[in-house]
Amino acid sequence: MSAVIMVDAWVDEWASQASCSGTDPDALFVRGKAQHDAKAVCKTCPVLAQCLAEALDNRTEFGVWGGMTERERRALLRKRPDITSWKSALRAGMASQSKHD
Repeated sequence: MSAVIMVDAWVDEWASQASCSGTDPDALFVRGKAQHDAKAVCKTCPVLAQCLAEALDNRTEFGVWGGMTERERRALLRKRPDITSWKSALRAGMASQSKHD
């Protein structure tokens, strides 16, 4: 008989683990095409979901957070007004995904 141990991949103290933690914060608060460069930092970030949840739950208006621009976050919030806790929703999504991997 083998035991399966489920590890919760969610990290509450995520900021120090973010791919952008060693970069100039101003690089993430840009406009126009520079946002694409800022979003590129997020592509391999190990705490992307946590960062996005933080921005969505707090209705952060400026900057690239969790790989999304402010415009993209506003659109997502309009599309899913039923979600009251993005942290809970994204955490559950991560748990569900890890069960299927």
